[in-house]
Amino acid sequence: MSESDFYTFFTGGLGLLIAAALLIAWQLWRLRDDERDGALSALEGVSHELRINLQRMVNEVAQIAANHEAGPDALLPIRHPQLDGVNSTMIRANRNAIAVVGATYQELEARKMGLRATLAQGRDPSTSLDDAMDAVINGIATLYMWEVHDGARPADAGTVRSWHVRDWMKSHGFSQNALPGMYLRDEVVERLRAYGLDLTPQPLTHTAHEYYNMQYDRQADIHGPLGRRKPPKAVEDDDIADEDDDEPAIAKGGAGTAEADLH
Repeated sequence: MSESDFYTFFTGGLGLLIAAALLIAWQLWRLRDDERDGALSALEGVSHELRINLQRMVNEVAQIAANHEAGPDALLPIRHPQLDGVNSTMIRANRNAIAVVGATYQELEARKMGLRATLAQGRDPSTSLDDAMDAVINGIATLYMWEVHDGARPADAGTVRSWHVRDWMKSHGFSQNALPGMYLRDEVVERLRAYGLDLTPQPLTHTAHEYYNMQYDRQADIHGPLGRRKPPKAVEDDDIADEDDDEPAIAKGGAGTAEADLH
């Protein structure tokens, strides 16, 4: 083999190696993108799944509250295959948030089983309905943190306007009067605030009269730099001297008058 043939063979082999390396890198890049898209789809599926289960439970609770004679068949079992799939695979996700979603499902299932048993025994379902509605409020709060704040803890989510939460609920079909005897959106906002989410504006705790009475400082109002009241005007030394000069004159005048009266 001549030297030119050797260099030709070497150059061709090196080109084939480069092409093979690029092909492998491209395949790995595609696999990585497919895995990322699959993970995002699975996490979106968890959100959609929880939302559907909550909406169905809201309708079931409202139906039973309107008709206490409804049977246990009105409550369908809760299924969450998307969450089970995420838990069974090594998807990179916020595992703390996944655990919170799982705990939310456990609470929903427990409350639904208790309500189903109450209806089967023919007892008054009022207490079980209250427990089920409380679980629904917790579930909607969990769904909000999962969808909007990527499952962050409420204390770490920063400041949020309360009307953002209400608009989010409205977009998902959770109406204000969805559950009987309460305002659902107000309850969810207060539940999120109780969990540590910084929601503004803060609720009013005092009337205007009480608030301004708490803030009013009488001494600061009198002596403060911007106080509306002015301190009493200081008496000048000249005025004091004039008053001292007048007193003897008055006394002498008084004595002279007395002597005139005697004569």
